[in-house]
Amino acid sequence: MMVSNCPTPPEALAIAKTVLASRYPDAAFAFAAGSIMRGEGTWLSDIDLVVIYDHLEAARRESFIVDGVPIEAFVHDPETLAWFVDADVARGCPSILNMVAEGAIIGSAQERAEAVQRDVARRLAEGPPPLAPGRLNVLRYEITDAVDDLRGKRSPSEIMAIGAVLHPRLVELALRGRGRWNGTGKWAPRLLAAADAGLAERFDEAFRALFRSGASDLVMALAEEEMAPHGGRLFDGDCRAASPAWRA
Repeated sequence: MMVSNCPTPPEALAIAKTVLASRYPDAAFAFAAGSIMRGEGTWLSDIDLVVIYDHLEAARRESFIVDGVPIEAFVHDPETLAWFVDADVARGCPSILNMVAEGAIIGSAQERAEAVQRDVARRLAEGPPPLAPGRLNVLRYEITDAVDDLRGKRSPSEIMAIGAVLHPRLVELALRGRGRWNGTGKWAPRLLAAADAGLAERFDEAFRALFRSGASDLVMALAEEEMAPHGGRLFDGDCRAASPAWRA
């Protein structure tokens, strides 16, 4: 059973140290991160723990509860961590980078941990690579498709479903189109606000109107506005070839 109160950052750090010593005794070091460590957690928040061994056969992710506190452990060695960092950078969504860059270092190999943290923090500060043309066209196509669906006569449940599909794609276009890191879920409004407070307000207003009353005009206008700098709507002429290996 989960506790009703969120642990303080020092309490969370003590839990992380206990977990590292008891569950991962052979690990070299770890990074304890997440909203609890930032002092922003709720009673449902978890501790993110990036655990680094000298060598593993494969990386893994584990979820468990200690003293009523959920733990999400991301278990790596230097090579698997590097692969996931590269993958996050390539997709423009720096989940593992944030955990390592902001994490509190625990474990015996302090200097090695600091070197890893410096390198990841540097890559995080450099920002994501430009949005790849292929991914940009996918976003334009899918946003166009969702907007066109909203133009028709739709039931309230269909409007909500379309809006749920459209929101993350439009957020990704807005953020990556501005050279910013992307984020999903609760991170989407946070990153929009950090990039442009006015933009975040337009997103909030448009999608509130869509979900509350089914009014789609603001969302459609926002979508057209965000697609315009990247070539606008995309349907006619779109073509994506499958891999020749995709056959049974």
